[in-house]
Amino acid sequence: MFEIISGTIAGIKKIGEIKSRKKLSDIIFENFTLFFAVIIIAIVLFIFYEMFNDSFPAREKFGLNFIFSSEWNAVSENFGAFTFIYGTVISSVIALIIALPISIGVAVFLSELAPQIVKTSLSFLIEILAAIPSIIYGFWGIFVLAPFMRTTLQPLIQSVLGFLPVFQGNAIGFGLLTSGIILAIMITPIITAVTRDVLNAIPMSQREAAYALGATRWEAIKMALLNAKSGILGATILGLGRAVGETMAVTMVIGNKANISASLFDPAYSMASVIANEFAEASGELHIASLIYVGLILFAVTLVINSFARLLIYSITRKADVK
Repeated sequence: MFEIISGTIAGIKKIGEIKSRKKLSDIIFENFTLFFAVIIIAIVLFIFYEMFNDSFPAREKFGLNFIFSSEWNAVSENFGAFTFIYGTVISSVIALIIALPISIGVAVFLSELAPQIVKTSLSFLIEILAAIPSIIYGFWGIFVLAPFMRTTLQPLIQSVLGFLPVFQGNAIGFGLLTSGIILAIMITPIITAVTRDVLNAIPMSQREAAYALGATRWEAIKMALLNAKSGILGATILGLGRAVGETMAVTMVIGNKANISASLFDPAYSMASVIANEFAEASGELHIASLIYVGLILFAVTLVINSFARLLIYSITRKADVK
């Protein structure tokens, strides 16, 4: 009996030692991963600090008027970012107007209507589209989309809606509308994938309850869309963040002219494209500082947009997990 009791006590001690070792290893692992998370935050803060510091000459000379000034003259060293902010906003809004209904329609089809084999194949294609480098979209825009816009789509639009100022001007193929279409193609997979995941996160019990109450399939889908509106808004803002920060594809089709025009057919400039085009050739300290100032504005806007989108998506998925 004494030997049994001694063995039991020894076993309990051994289990306690194992648990202690596991707790210690858990603590080490948690702190190790926390260290990497802190590194990510530190990198973001360091990037912001460097851009804020390097843009000091421009911030000191122009201040907040830099945001509202449309002049960009390297010879007289007068710089303002409003032209580029305008091009970025208009091209991104065009992209959202085109991409949002397509993305929601595809997401609804994948989550509610598509057979399994179609759902798997189409989901794979959407993920492939999201992974295509932007330079490939840019080449496609130069050699395929821009000629099509110049010879077919822009003349057709002008023949029907040419009385509107936004569709007047020369049909050259490059401009805000072309860049907006390229951006719409690029952000559609992102909005579609996130919207699909948000719709899939809605509990099946809600759909079953709707059918039990006599709802049609369309009414059940409409209920799912209403329940997922915060997540869809988050997906939309996430796509907007991608559109605002896109560089190469926009640079290759927007026309790259510091111009503010009511016509969507005219060339323009975006914040990302002006940095890509002029930074390597910038000679003066103020010119470089002004480009970094534009980058600082773009960085801040993109960070705010993406953070807000992530919060919205997190809120809808968290509600689904609670239910």
